[in-house]
Amino acid sequence: MATTPDKSTADKSANDIFGRLKQDHDKHRGLLDKLSETHGESGERKKLFEEFTVEVKGHAAAEEQALYSTMMRKPATTDETRHSVAEHHEIEEALNDLAATDMSSGAWMAKFKQLDHDYRHHIDEEESDHFPDFAKQLTEEDTEHMRKVFELRKVKERADAEVTPEARDEAKE
Repeated sequence: MATTPDKSTADKSANDIFGRLKQDHDKHRGLLDKLSETHGESGERKKLFEEFTVEVKGHAAAEEQALYSTMMRKPATTDETRHSVAEHHEIEEALNDLAATDMSSGAWMAKFKQLDHDYRHHIDEEESDHFPDFAKQLTEEDTEHMRKVFELRKVKERADAEVTPEARDEAKE
């Protein structure tokens, strides 16, 4: 039977998984910063965009399997969980649309700036609002499970992630 650990133990374990997710977010912020400094259809822009896309898609899929699958089972966090998962879908669509856009066009940078804004909003909201709310609902067993699942799935999901050009107006519903 699961026991509820004392608050300091739960906070330590929760901070472990949330700290790991924040590490990825910080890496993503750095890639966005570097991408914003690129110009035209350069090799650097292509390389950074592919790295960012693979990192974000792999992270989001692993995060959904580790964190959000757990949080969906906690009624107090169901709405926040659904909100974040919906944003993951929107971000993936934006990445696919950006991949389908000519990198040398002004439209690419306009779409990139919107993606940058939306993604930073998403991860800031996770870190400042959702993660603290989630931590209050978790047992030590939950957090240990989430960390293991995240690390295992991140490797697999990142390996399977790819740049998939699909313009929004061509996207299938």
